[in-house]
Amino acid sequence: MRPLPGQVVLVTGASRGIGAAVARRLAQEGATLALIGLEPDELKKVAEDCGPHAGWWEADVTDTESLRAAVEAVAERYGRIDVVMANAGIAAPGFSRSMDPKVWERVLDVNLYGVWRTVHLTLPHLLASKGYLLLVSSLAAIVRIPGLASYNVAKAGVEAMGDTLRVELKHLGVRVGVAHMTFVDTDMVRGVDEHPVFGTVRTGVPLASRVYPLEFAVEKFTDGIRRRRRTVHVPGWIGAMKVFRWLIPHVIEAGSRFSVPRADRAAVADIEARGLAESTRASGAGGRADAEKAAGR
Repeated sequence: MRPLPGQVVLVTGASRGIGAAVARRLAQEGATLALIGLEPDELKKVAEDCGPHAGWWEADVTDTESLRAAVEAVAERYGRIDVVMANAGIAAPGFSRSMDPKVWERVLDVNLYGVWRTVHLTLPHLLASKGYLLLVSSLAAIVRIPGLASYNVAKAGVEAMGDTLRVELKHLGVRVGVAHMTFVDTDMVRGVDEHPVFGTVRTGVPLASRVYPLEFAVEKFTDGIRRRRRTVHVPGWIGAMKVFRWLIPHVIEAGSRFSVPRADRAAVADIEARGLAESTRASGAGGRADAEKAAGR
């Protein structure tokens, strides 16, 4: 465990949700925060909460050059980067057969390739500081909820990336953690629950029906960063779920045999009634394009 005072912590998706909340807590413990996101007004507010040494940079994790400029500016200002929390993410509920392919693909571009771009651009600095990299995955990497296929795929990829990087970087002094969390009270979860079709899907899936307080997740993340843990589970039972991965898809199939056909028919009817573009906006993915509006999964 390394003390947080004096460490420079870079957080993507820092405007809202878990990214903003964790940044505020780390600042209280003495860390210097470098905040990256797409909403300058919100970023500025979070930076002000994080103290006079905190900085913020507007950048899009889907744009390599935009993100590169932000990372280089952070390194130039502080001279080092000790911790990176790759957190930016969005969600777009919908069944794959009726979703706009561009929306489906954007979820991967933000949630998976955005994490990879963050890793690629910050890794030289973490190698220099022998730092810590925390990739934010999700319970969705383990429990694949119907109607969130693109999100499930992206988060499974993030988990695989973290598990691989952990081995590749350990001998170089960089520690890698992967965070899995279930539904936490953030903008993204509220957006999914308010969807006209999929609002009831989540509550009908075992292990995914409860929404945990944001503060609970913040405590887990802060402890994970402080101790440079290999895994962060919010809540702890997610770790046990990994042991039963082989069984979980069968449970989901059995539990969804009635709800998914109903929701699928409702989704198609909703699209036919309102149009694909309007239905997509209702999912929360077609409104604000901010890659961290939904951060917090």
